[in-house]
Amino acid sequence: MPLPPDDRTADALRGALRHVYWIGGGSGGGKSAVARALSDRHGWRLYATDDVMGDHARRLSPDKAPRLHAFLAMSMDERWVDRSPEAMLETFHWFHGEGFGLIVEDLLRLPRETPVVAEGFRLLPRLVAPLLAEPRQAVWLLPAPGFRRAALLHREAPGEGFTGRTGDPERAFANLLERDRMFTERVSAEAGSLGLRTIDPGTGSAWGPGAVDGLVARVGEAFGVPSGNGS
Repeated sequence: MPLPPDDRTADALRGALRHVYWIGGGSGGGKSAVARALSDRHGWRLYATDDVMGDHARRLSPDKAPRLHAFLAMSMDERWVDRSPEAMLETFHWFHGEGFGLIVEDLLRLPRETPVVAEGFRLLPRLVAPLLAEPRQAVWLLPAPGFRRAALLHREAPGEGFTGRTGDPERAFANLLERDRMFTERVSAEAGSLGLRTIDPGTGSAWGPGAVDGLVARVGEAFGVPSGNGS
């Protein structure tokens, strides 16, 4: 259960979240696949921040999340075609921590007896760092641009998914790639300044055979649980 507000000191939060492992980073880096594999392998609970974005967005008022509500008021072209990637980066709500408190509340409600692996791009280093009992509880997967492009194309081509609901899917996709490249660079610098672990998921242009298994092993090693039940 969540701690009472007056007891939510930094030490109390770190203690309450000691059982949580965090996987953040840029899109296309394998966060979801790695978290799911670790959850299956070690019997951990999986908490995917993408799965709760809709719920969190509905719960956030304009005064608590002004960037979110500005984004919701835009058309698809205003979001993904008409603006520069730089403007998209600086105004995207999840990239600036809006709603992160709701992630923490969700995690505090989960039983502490079972380790939890939380994953998603919303897990920004500066927000996660104060919650870590040990630095090794967190890692950020930061794909190079070519790797990210191949991963996203494997997921959906331009014209599919939400970019297909714009007037210029190819430009929307290119803007998305550039925005995410800059976001990944920002996360890398932030994690480095805090002394937190980052992993490049690969130097190739796509996921090859065994690549996910290899990345799972690297992340598990970073967490200090390369084998066994991970508890």
